Amino acid sequence: MRKALLIMASALLITGCGGQKGEAPQKEMSLQLYSIRAQFKQAKEAGEDYTDILKKVAETGFTSVEAASYSDGKLYGDAPEVYRKKVEDAGLVSLSSHVSCRLSREELETGDISKTMEFWDKCIATHKAAGVKYLVDPSIGRQESLKNLQLYCDMLNEVGRRCKAEGILFGYHNHSYEFEKVEDTVMYDYMLEHTDPDLVFFQMDLYWAVYGHANPVDYFNKYPGRFKMFHVKDAREIGQSGMVGFDAIFRNAETAGLQDYVVEYEAFSTEDPYECLKVGVDYLNNEDFVKKSYNN
Repeated sequence: MRKALLIMASALLITGCGGQKGEAPQKEMSLQLYSIRAQFKQAKEAGEDYTDILKKVAETGFTSVEAASYSDGKLYGDAPEVYRKKVEDAGLVSLSSHVSCRLSREELETGDISKTMEFWDKCIATHKAAGVKYLVDPSIGRQESLKNLQLYCDMLNEVGRRCKAEGILFGYHNHSYEFEKVEDTVMYDYMLEHTDPDLVFFQMDLYWAVYGHANPVDYFNKYPGRFKMFHVKDAREIGQSGMVGFDAIFRNAETAGLQDYVVEYEAFSTEDPYECLKVGVDYLNNEDFVKKSYNN
């Protein structure tokens, strides 16, 4: 893993901020498409295709995308093969996708989650066709009891098992509420301890972890290797608030088990979202940041 991180650092140092044509390929940097949900909505309402949006994303320096619009076997209203082709035609990679399915009240009461697993089976087949490496559940919601939380852990393990059979890695993405307690137990800790490391990884959202008064590095040390992905996020543009200690976090990426990271924006500071996306790309490709993050 250390060797991989050094290779990553070298690639970033070669490409600098632009990743211009003719230069060595930059380290894969993925964008969560939820960040530009307004642009997708506008295109849909205007009856326009979203390919131009994807091309603009690629022009800012991102190399892959994480989807956030799965519904009934489709991604952004398209068959998975069509979605994948549009992503690839824009010069991007279909890296990952966020999909959530909450257990019904009846399932929580009976413990029978077979109905929800039918949803996941179709979802997994769709994402295999879309060519994703990762499928991530972005939220199970606040839980009132450890009994309910355990059933969700059982569900995550089973989804992970079925994903693994199809060559897909399955993970869970946090918000801030997972760092609250359920029956005197921190929800996030319980989930880490009651899901199988071989079946479920954790995509730590760095911003929400810090917002929830958690220290990401402490979690890396307590649960090494469980965090194959990061959601790199800030209050607005990456690195602008000073709230998240990205340097310290990335210096401990090897302990975390990091393989890929996804950038997400909750909001933008200007009317041009692509300009703001570029700010994040430039920050993460900054030479000093890379040196501090990977070369120590």
